[in-house]
Amino acid sequence: MQTTRYSAEDEQSLMASLWAPSLKDDPLKFVMWLFPWGQPGTPLEHFAGPRKWQREVLRDLGEHIKQNGGKIDFDVFRMAVSSGRGIGKSALVSWLIIWMLTTRIGSSTIVSANSETQLRSITWAEITKWLALALNSHWFEVSATRVMPAKWLAELVERDLKKGTRYWGVEGRLWSEENPDAYAGVHNFDGVLLVFDEASGISDSIWQVAAGFFTENTPHRFWMAFSNPRRNTGYFYEAFNAKRDFWRNKTVDARTVEGTDKAVYEQIILEYGPDSVQAHVEVYGEFPSAGDDQFIPIHLVDDAMERPRYKDASAPVVLGVDPARFGADATVIAVRQGRDIVAIKRYRGDDTMEVVGRVIEAMEEFQPTMVVIDEGGLGAGVVDRLKEQRYKVKGVNFGSKSSKPVMYGNKRAEMWGAMREWLKTASIPPDRVLKTDLIS
Repeated sequence: MQTTRYSAEDEQSLMASLWAPSLKDDPLKFVMWLFPWGQPGTPLEHFAGPRKWQREVLRDLGEHIKQNGGKIDFDVFRMAVSSGRGIGKSALVSWLIIWMLTTRIGSSTIVSANSETQLRSITWAEITKWLALALNSHWFEVSATRVMPAKWLAELVERDLKKGTRYWGVEGRLWSEENPDAYAGVHNFDGVLLVFDEASGISDSIWQVAAGFFTENTPHRFWMAFSNPRRNTGYFYEAFNAKRDFWRNKTVDARTVEGTDKAVYEQIILEYGPDSVQAHVEVYGEFPSAGDDQFIPIHLVDDAMERPRYKDASAPVVLGVDPARFGADATVIAVRQGRDIVAIKRYRGDDTMEVVGRVIEAMEEFQPTMVVIDEGGLGAGVVDRLKEQRYKVKGVNFGSKSSKPVMYGNKRAEMWGAMREWLKTASIPPDRVLKTDLIS
């Protein structure tokens, strides 16, 4: 039996409005229409609508939907938002989820957070609060970590619209760094929305598995990540650096957000200092310049990237090779002359002989006085083959004994220490992948 708060005629009008392109493809207009902004006697009595930064995100999403409409090969909408605290991230997350659930019939929404406590006590509580305020709250049933269409609505959609509803809903999904494969399995041609709340604390292995959610060529694919930028390593950080070409980025300084208590943020700045980690993370929405356990500080890398190139023609040219066989890693060939990185070349998918060929090409191009190769794994075969061809190369085993055993436990630690010192006066290219590798 159908259970609604409206008459049959009014219910049909509600469905017609919410499923019309004018609302379903305009998230900002949808949010303004669905909730009782400014209505006396409601929790939104004193609010005219979303905050400025929230409106900007919703507009960006709407513009993507508009542009995607005329394509054959559809784009995935990926957005990462880094911010200070208390700006309304959870509210925006809730609106996005309710928008997807309402307008993309049959779609799947997955919500994950940095911890079970965050997911259940904060994210899910906010979703429940906003759903209760929505005009169509009676369409859905909420449990501890799920939102599903009410039975009457599912039956109506299956009967009248001939659409399946088995995967239609929202799931709060936990994850395990030890078993990332258990996170996989979402594929839905009707659409997928993936939301990472406090994304900075979600393991890289989960991000990698989650990328497989979007293999269906459908226009309704959305990946949103929100977080205070608590770590300057990991996938969320890389979304603003090495992987930023794949993500829309937004940084929100909490002091610029209307409706927040500015005195709280000023207290943080006064208490810890304007350049403190706390100020950067909690207020400015910026990644900290260095973690407590970070060996190479970000500022050291940034300074080296901004430093003018120092060309010393008399300095020896050294060629360094880090071989990688297939997989996600790349074989990297770096060329250094004195304090200057002359070139960085990356190759993916090469076998041993192909890597040997790459090294020979680089040797012929740059005429190095020394060639140093990581001889671990694939590198051993590369070193052996080059020596067979009478090339002068030197293999380095990073696990071998350090020449400074008092300071360093092995050769790897020693070389990282030497590189940290070298960076203080070096000039390196503005390479985002290199930066991420150096500070990770």
